[in-house]
Amino acid sequence: MASFVNPKRVPGWADADAVVAGISKIPGIAYTALWLNEKGFLRALEADGLELRGSISNCASEGFMIRNTNRDRAENIRVQHNQIDLYAKHGVPIYRGGIMAAFGCNFEGEIPVSRVLETVQETLDILSEADMTLPVLVLADTMGWATPLSVKRVVGAVRERWPDLRLGLHLHDTRGLGVANAYAGLEMGIEWFDSSVAGLGGCPFARRDGKPAAGNVCTEDLVFMCAEMGIETGIDLERLIAVAEMAERIGGHELPGSVMRGGSLDSLRAKIR
Repeated sequence: MASFVNPKRVPGWADADAVVAGISKIPGIAYTALWLNEKGFLRALEADGLELRGSISNCASEGFMIRNTNRDRAENIRVQHNQIDLYAKHGVPIYRGGIMAAFGCNFEGEIPVSRVLETVQETLDILSEADMTLPVLVLADTMGWATPLSVKRVVGAVRERWPDLRLGLHLHDTRGLGVANAYAGLEMGIEWFDSSVAGLGGCPFARRDGKPAAGNVCTEDLVFMCAEMGIETGIDLERLIAVAEMAERIGGHELPGSVMRGGSLDSLRAKIR
């Protein structure tokens, strides 16, 4: 078993309470938080200005689960049951479930589709015991192993088993396939995608060769692809690119977004005219 890394002891990490307190909150914007255990949830409850939305989390790779949350599969089931009880006690609705490492793992290698299906069933059983249903189940490519083919294979298998279950994708761009994998998801009818401005993010517990996992698929790149495909997102791409550029200035280092460097084709077409 790998030792648990305390985020507060990792250089460059800030305490979550200080981060929440330091945000200048804008009316009309919902601010939420991510937690991995009961203690984290209770801390989030005490924070001012957060709109909490409950989630339950499972992992198709027990090796990664141990590194990421310091618990094995049996302990994770216990924790998810406890969190559901806490959500009900405090009136926090469950809005999603997640399956980490659904496409591959840096510590266990290829993840069989059969294990993904077992993990999904385990997650649904946890909710069923609490007489709850899941608005959306997000399949996560936590360490960037997915390819368009594996996205179609895993999504297809889950959908065949649970045709009425709404699915989403959480994609990382570790090998430059984030947008291609999102395209494969769109072809499979997925309309829920996690993404991050300028490709920010990454997981310190998913390290390979000393490097953390790359960030989520880039929001402006995903919005750009949808726009060029005629899919309306309701997002102003030019303003989103400006936000990505601002994030890079604030961070003080280059971020991996692509469209922020080339601009949208609409702006280029306007210049050519």
